[in-house]
Parts: sequence; structure tokens; C-alpha cells
Amino acid sequence: MASAIQITSVMKTLADPTRRAMFERIAREGEIAATGLVRGSKVSQPAVSQHLRALRDAGLVIERRDGRHIHYRVAPKGLGPLFDWLGHYQNFWQERFENLERLLKGSE
Repeated sequence: MASAIQITSVMKTLADPTRRAMFERIAREGEIAATGLVRGSKVSQPAVSQHLRALRDAGLVIERRDGRHIHYRVAPKGLGPLFDWLGHYQNFWQERFENLERLLKGSE
């Protein structure tokens, strides 16, 4: 399972609605230049840069430079810590529901 620091970083980064929307847009587009993110939003260029830096630092996006332009795309393993954490709780709750089902069937 991923470290608590990795999980916290991903959750904290995606907790911001503007940043999460930006991440979702990058995922939808496949790859988009930072200038494209500014044009398609109501957020200033400096704010977009800060959000992109946070996404990059959390390992959620990677960048590709093309001259003066920087293109962003979702990092394939970026959501891994979150998937690991959710998977742990999926198993936890599945076991609990199975126990509850056995208990209810036994009381019939």
C-alpha cells in the first residue's frame, strides 16, 4: 500500500475544486498546453501555474516542453496511491457485508 504521505498528497491536491476540474480537463483532453487551460477557464495564468505545480508535485500530471509551450498530461501512476487506499477499504467493507449477510441468513 502507498505511504500515508503519498495518499495525503493526492487527496489534498484533488480536494481543491478548481484543481480537480483542471485535472479532469487534462484527462479528457489527453494532453493540453498550459495556455489552453488558461483560455478555457475563468482562472488567471498565475493561478493556473500554481495549480499545475501542485498537480505535478503530487505526481498527478507530467509535462512535456515544446519550445516555449509546456503541455500537460495525466501521469499514469498518479492516482495509484488513492486506488490502493480505496482498495483496502473495499476489501474491508466487502468482508463486513458478507459477515452481515451470514448473520441475517442464520437468524431466519
